[in-house]
Amino acid sequence: MDYFLAPQSPAMSDPITLNVGGKLYTTSLATLTSFPDSMLGAMFSGKMPTKRDSQGNCFIDRDGKVFRYILNFLRTSHLDLPEDFQEMGLLRREADFYQVQPLIEALQEKEVELSKAEKNAMLNITLKQRVQTVHFTVREAPQIYSLSSSSMEVFNANIFSTSCLFLKLLGSKLFYCSNGNLSSITSYLQDPNHLTLDWVANVEGLPEEEYTKQNLKRLWVVPANKQINSFQVFVEEVLKIALSDGFCIDSSHPHALDFMNNKIIRLIRYR
Repeated sequence: MDYFLAPQSPAMSDPITLNVGGKLYTTSLATLTSFPDSMLGAMFSGKMPTKRDSQGNCFIDRDGKVFRYILNFLRTSHLDLPEDFQEMGLLRREADFYQVQPLIEALQEKEVELSKAEKNAMLNITLKQRVQTVHFTVREAPQIYSLSSSSMEVFNANIFSTSCLFLKLLGSKLFYCSNGNLSSITSYLQDPNHLTLDWVANVEGLPEEEYTKQNLKRLWVVPANKQINSFQVFVEEVLKIALSDGFCIDSSHPHALDFMNNKIIRLIRYR
């Protein structure tokens, strides 16, 4: 139930525990009211109604994970984010909700800074390929199966880019086909700058269910809806995406033979 809390209310004595989207934070009244014109300043000065959870903690139905950065800003008036922070859009929306104007301005400055850093970038891709034998059963007739085998091309691409945004762009174009469904490669990012892809080409005679059973992923590019069955096709598609994003081939590295053999791809971007 909503109710007003006056600043002098005993319920507002320090320390104050907040339940933000299920995550608990403990802080002081001075911190929460450090920016009086914000929504938090109004809530905890008694100008706006607040709610309590079943434990008596002040409850705010917002994202609990990023609230830590908002609370730290209230404490220090400084925006501190980890280098690999990936929730800028969410944090900006939360800052807008709480109406902490200096934080909104700090986030705008941070985004400009990140945008400038993203303009110059490097993309390095190392490619490996091998052939292995896959064994599988083939249904000849009801209750009659035979054991078969076939050669299978297995591909590996180790991708590093100083541009996190480019890897996200790549993830919007390349998809794994597994269990009959397409899933974006972005879920396989090892970190914001590093992605490793492993996939196989179509295997002659291999039943569709065997791909699922043996956890064999195939790679597709969209919206062309083209399956990538060779490194040549992979390189062509990645180059299309990279060149459209302002990259160009680094003529000084790697060795031309490595590039022609699709072993190493290095591209750079200057803006």
